[in-house]
Amino acid sequence: MLQRVQTIWLFFATAAIFGLFLFPYLQVYNPDGSSRALKITGIQESVGGQIVQTEAFLALTIATVILGLIPFITIFLFKNRNQQIKMCYFSIVAILGFSFWLVQVAKQALGAINLQTENYGLGVILPSLSIFFVILALRGIRKDEKLIKSSDRLR
Repeated sequence: MLQRVQTIWLFFATAAIFGLFLFPYLQVYNPDGSSRALKITGIQESVGGQIVQTEAFLALTIATVILGLIPFITIFLFKNRNQQIKMCYFSIVAILGFSFWLVQVAKQALGAINLQTENYGLGVILPSLSIFFVILALRGIRKDEKLIKSSDRLR
């Protein structure tokens, strides 16, 4: 059923993944006053007061869209709770792998720059938040499965 609480959690997980398009996950401020921001879509630099995208991450963008669609599609598998549970586990593993990929892209794009806490953007938190929402949805799905099994025993 779509009106269950796990639907809300899976929707929040989807929104958190798609939030990566809005917020950079790393920002580096250069001594000359210019800044570089790493987003899912690519590297954006401020040049002459204007923000210009200097490098595009097409594969990362496509992977983010696919990763965001996984929890959304899982919402509509409510008739098959076992498959919904498997999709939640797959989503968690995929988000973890995606997070490691983000780190590798950041290392490659920034090189030997030492990062400090003010360099991290809101996008760093969003994959972890998405995993948290998927875990909450998983708890709701398991609770529903347990309720259905107990009601079947009573029949």
